[in-house]
Amino acid sequence: MSKILNMLMAFVMSFGISGSNVNPSDIPENSNFEVHFIDVGQADSALIECDGETMMIDGGNVADSNVVAAYLKKEDVTELNYVVCSHAHEDHVGGLSGALSVTKADNIYAPKTEANTKAYKNFKKKAVRFNALPNIGDESQLGSSTVEFLGPVDENGKDLNSTSIVLKITYGNTSFLFTGDAESDEEEEILNSGADLKSTVLKVGHHGSRTSTSYPFLREVIPQYAVISVEKGNSYGHPNEETLSKLSDAGVEVYRTDESGDIVMTSDGNSISITTSK
Repeated sequence: MSKILNMLMAFVMSFGISGSNVNPSDIPENSNFEVHFIDVGQADSALIECDGETMMIDGGNVADSNVVAAYLKKEDVTELNYVVCSHAHEDHVGGLSGALSVTKADNIYAPKTEANTKAYKNFKKKAVRFNALPNIGDESQLGSSTVEFLGPVDENGKDLNSTSIVLKITYGNTSFLFTGDAESDEEEEILNSGADLKSTVLKVGHHGSRTSTSYPFLREVIPQYAVISVEKGNSYGHPNEETLSKLSDAGVEVYRTDESGDIVMTSDGNSISITTSK
């Protein structure tokens, strides 16, 4: 299996199609694109900035509200063009209340499936008005980048993890795939939908759990880099050794928040540079 993955990786990288086929020269002069994977321990949070527009995907646990709010202030973000709650578990929705307390949010998305928890109720109270989740395959613009919604294909009767919003952000010839806590069943549904999953960077699903990042899914994404948001010594055993082995077999360069702290990836539309806080 590892030989197949390595062959696929070599083929894709040799043709330079790990992201979209947009010519980087089409990106406006003075354009900029950054993805900040914020270290929120055993949780998830990311800030995307492109040409003065911003998106936040998840906000960590309730206890991370101040961390997220402080990060937004450090980045001088007072308005979020998009806020995405990938799904209703606290380690993704909890800290979004902090983000919404210090910014104006224009478009707020969350799956239809909710949770009867204090963390989720506080998020709803702060969010005030939700946008209807875009249809699968719908696209939105974030500055010069394109956001495409790929999942969930079907929320009915699913575990909260597999109701996760999955989206791909493309900037020039680079792209970033955000998977929330999507499990292998949601990954299979997205594969069956025929979505173009090829991405330069994969935000690894469910903190590197063995129930995510299936071989078929990874073969379609074929990332150059992967990011795992996780806490050192967590009780879940994340990231799972099986998942790390899959990524290693595929030749993917892995970054982890427990080892690197905040991870910032900057794209020029053709290549990605990476800085970490540790």
